[in-house]
Amino acid sequence: MTQPQRLIRDNETLRNTYHQLQPGDRVVGRVRLAPGEEYLLLDLVARGVHLFPSALSQAVSRSKVMQAALLGPFMLPHTTAIHDLHDLHRAVNRYHAAGIGRVVTKLDRANAGMGVLLWNNVEEVLNQATLGSLAPPFVLQPFAPESRDLRVIVLGDYQEAYLRHNPVGFRHNLHCGGSAQPQLLSPEQEDFCRRVMARGGFPYAHLDLMLLPDHRFCLGEINLRGGLRGAQISPAEYKTRLQALQEAAC
Repeated sequence: MTQPQRLIRDNETLRNTYHQLQPGDRVVGRVRLAPGEEYLLLDLVARGVHLFPSALSQAVSRSKVMQAALLGPFMLPHTTAIHDLHDLHRAVNRYHAAGIGRVVTKLDRANAGMGVLLWNNVEEVLNQATLGSLAPPFVLQPFAPESRDLRVIVLGDYQEAYLRHNPVGFRHNLHCGGSAQPQLLSPEQEDFCRRVMARGGFPYAHLDLMLLPDHRFCLGEINLRGGLRGAQISPAEYKTRLQALQEAAC
């Protein structure tokens, strides 16, 4: 007799039935993982288990380094995923050749602006990494002091955007002292967000766009979840809309 397909909606059930899952079974909702357990996502996909949101989007959300590696073409030019000193030495040569001065590094799993570090030049990053004070993996990126930060929320047919601005620092996160102001997305920005989401397998997302002084824009970060502070959508409406997407995935 054919085993009925399972529909799993919570992590406890997922863990209890993990080794019994079969092709066609569905897991709806983000998989709660301890650091280093991302291999479980790969295993589930290899076994034909369907995940919502996708395994790729869940992995990308958890790692800024993975975002830089996979979504680098959407980011500020010369954004680089650094996995070891060999990567960093190669990046140092490229940064010098491009005449890049100040840089930032982003620690892999730090959120709310807490892992963004500013350096006077790429040699400072190399010195600290070589001496063991800055351990890879991390993201290396040119510093764009005049860029603005646009938070975009895409949730099914709902979307909104708001500028985040900190008048006394370069970290625009509201957690770090920034303020929020609603902003309309241009058609180009909306298309850009949809293309980023498609590349990363995101059915919904919180995206941070860097708005540059010359009217260009690029991806800062993307996540499946983010704080709603500064957003117009209420937590209750957000939850309702997310549940509707999950029900549709079932």
